Amino acid sequence: MFLNFLDELRAAGIPASLKEHLVLIEALERDVIEQTPEAFYYLARATFVKDEGLLDRFDQVFQKVFKGILTDYGQQAVDVPEEWLKAIAEKFLSPEEMEKIKSLGSWEEIMDTLKQRLEEQQGRHQGGNKWIGTGGTSPFGNSGYNPEGVRIGGESKHKRAIKVWEKREFQNLDSTKQLGTRNIQVALRRLRRFAREGAVEELDLEGTIQGTARQGWLDIRMRPERHNAVKLLLFLDVGGSMDPYIRLCEELFSAATSEFKNLEFFYFHNCLYDAVWKDNRRRWSERTNTWDILHKYGHDYKVVFVGDAAMSPYEITHIGGSVEYMNQEAGSTWLQRVTNTYPATVWLNPVPEAQWGYSQSTRIMRELLNDRMYPLTLSGMEDAMRELSRKQG
Repeated sequence: MFLNFLDELRAAGIPASLKEHLVLIEALERDVIEQTPEAFYYLARATFVKDEGLLDRFDQVFQKVFKGILTDYGQQAVDVPEEWLKAIAEKFLSPEEMEKIKSLGSWEEIMDTLKQRLEEQQGRHQGGNKWIGTGGTSPFGNSGYNPEGVRIGGESKHKRAIKVWEKREFQNLDSTKQLGTRNIQVALRRLRRFAREGAVEELDLEGTIQGTARQGWLDIRMRPERHNAVKLLLFLDVGGSMDPYIRLCEELFSAATSEFKNLEFFYFHNCLYDAVWKDNRRRWSERTNTWDILHKYGHDYKVVFVGDAAMSPYEITHIGGSVEYMNQEAGSTWLQRVTNTYPATVWLNPVPEAQWGYSQSTRIMRELLNDRMYPLTLSGMEDAMRELSRKQG
């Protein structure tokens, strides 16, 4: 098992040596940690990871090797009976049966009904169409089917829930991700080319050589120092429906960090609200107030949102619409504040543009961004950078 762990770490590009492997074994033999999965995780991470940029790779390898052997580490328990969250079996419904299931109603009706049923229900329930439990067609619970529902634990099956009653952990994007192509960097340079500035303070070596040869004496030439003056705020949607696009986003993130000197990035989930974060492992304890960002970074910053814009419309339009907590202001309010503060704002969407019309939330988001949503393709990025270069902060 441990040798396989070592091989997987090396395959992921983490420089793990036999010496470090022996140090881990010795530490376990000497009982330097408590005999818990969480303690073992942190011991192994401290032993093998010497670069913060490799933490996400380590987490992926750790989960792959020890999945099913160790319990989840670093997770907080959800305040719902654990046995309720284990789906006994998924109930298979025919298309005709699904068509018969009607939406419960508006956001307010769904949340009021959930509150009422939590007060009424006594005990565990599975199947059926009313009580909170597993399987069935009730709008509350998990592993069943309903056009609009509140998922309590479990895993997403049909991706229709309008609120998720659990705390989820997301992983940071890896800024050291090696690009399979340089095309993303080339597309980003379109924006960089429009904002060069600097003083005459850099030695023009080629000009000095040519001038010296022509004049017959040392002719020192200077030229403006060329540096990237673009100031960029990057907001990255992570978790949930964005998981299939992790690799693409990592490539974009890696390219952006190498191309822009003045880059600040933050994570959010689904829609922007009153707080964002820079480390997904501490996303609940170390959050940045969105108001602070609007006041700290000047109007000359360019803003790029990256996300699939796929969510319940309530998450954008309603107070309390967030799938994770009771937000006091609607997501649309915060997005409007950003676009008012930063005229140069665009949204990059990894979902093919032909599919945007099928998503109500995507249509709403495009309207809020004044139709400045672009596909996360090379041509889409070219168009987005061209749009940003036209907008003056």
